[in-house]
Amino acid sequence: MLDRLKEIILDGQEAVWFTGVPRRLSMTAVTGKASVCIGVRRSGKSTFLFQHMQHLLETGVSRQNLLYLNFFDDRLHGLRQAGLGLVLEAYYALYPQKKQTEKVYCFFDEMQVMPDWEPFIDRLLRTELCEVTLTGSSAHLLSREIATQMLGRALTWEMFPFSFREFLDFLGIAATDALSTRQRMLVQNAFDQYWESGGFPEVAGLDRRLRVKIHQEYFHAVLFRDVVERHDVSHPKAVADLAHRLVDNIASLYSLNNLTGYLKSLGHKVPKAVVADYLAWFEDAYFLFTVRVFDASLSRANANPKKIYCIDSALVTSVASGVLVNKGHLLENLVFVALRRVTQEIFYYKTKNGREVDFIARLPDRSLRLVQVCETLADPQTRKREVQALAEAMAELGLNQATIVTRHEDEEIVAGQGAILVVPAWRFLLGLDNGNLQMC
Repeated sequence: MLDRLKEIILDGQEAVWFTGVPRRLSMTAVTGKASVCIGVRRSGKSTFLFQHMQHLLETGVSRQNLLYLNFFDDRLHGLRQAGLGLVLEAYYALYPQKKQTEKVYCFFDEMQVMPDWEPFIDRLLRTELCEVTLTGSSAHLLSREIATQMLGRALTWEMFPFSFREFLDFLGIAATDALSTRQRMLVQNAFDQYWESGGFPEVAGLDRRLRVKIHQEYFHAVLFRDVVERHDVSHPKAVADLAHRLVDNIASLYSLNNLTGYLKSLGHKVPKAVVADYLAWFEDAYFLFTVRVFDASLSRANANPKKIYCIDSALVTSVASGVLVNKGHLLENLVFVALRRVTQEIFYYKTKNGREVDFIARLPDRSLRLVQVCETLADPQTRKREVQALAEAMAELGLNQATIVTRHEDEEIVAGQGAILVVPAWRFLLGLDNGNLQMC
């Protein structure tokens, strides 16, 4: 195994890395801590590592000082029995002169598949002159084990599929704060493409037939590799049926009782607690996300129905049956993912009169933002309903501004003591990508 490991290390150093479109994720190394990049599979984590490695080369770091291993490589299967300590033995057998004299940059892809990886990384950080970057596809697995085993020796960043601004980068379109008429038309056309293809880097620019096929492969890979295999699920058909049910009802309310009843109607004898586990595992894999009602009481929030969203709206259209999903739900899902890139604290809001606001998000600066999503406000009854819900929420929360995201409309509505900004989705997404929701 030692000689094979040396060969794999040398292969990694000699490879021509695919670096793709530069990602707008700033992952800063901190001495003594591992940098961990987690996210859904095929979101670009490995490519991001290659971008970082290429940057190091451009700043003068030798290829020999880069140690890259992808633990999905079937040649590394024997390492599970031999132990990760063999990695250091193999590297320093190749370059004994570097030990404790030169910094080694370690890049470990899909680290979570290796048993006992946490103490190995901890020892690496404590005893070697190195910088460590890891990737993984399971949020729960990595965050839990980092917290319990690595004793504060790691910082975690999330990797999502392309944001709209990254999609513009892919197309070679520059989008500044002030756009000319031509630039605005280019951006709007790009948004239409983004709406159709979604954010997964691999499908960008592909025709619909190939895109749908690849999305469906992603869907099955997440279900069976990140949920069924990883958690040794005894009822894989129940997992698949539940996932299809949720994707068909994206941006809709659900309850554990209803989902459990649905699975029982299909003949699955799955208790409510197991259904709750399935939902948690979907979220661990960055595939489906649950949003609770905004309430200071966690017990009350958990007792209320929750809403479900997917990592990518275009994947929904590729996988869903098409019976229940509508453009309004897809737009709401798109807005959720954009907000989720900025913050994990996203809820829906119910006013005292029972009116619903799609999102209330707590941003990194701890401010609250109300966001309603509506494909169009052209219908007077729809306009009245959406504005009234936001006006009530603003009054109850003491906020003077809220946002309605639409497909195309752009205006400002006076509501009580504040204002409601109506913005097209493309402008809202660009504002979020700049980290400034008020830009909308």
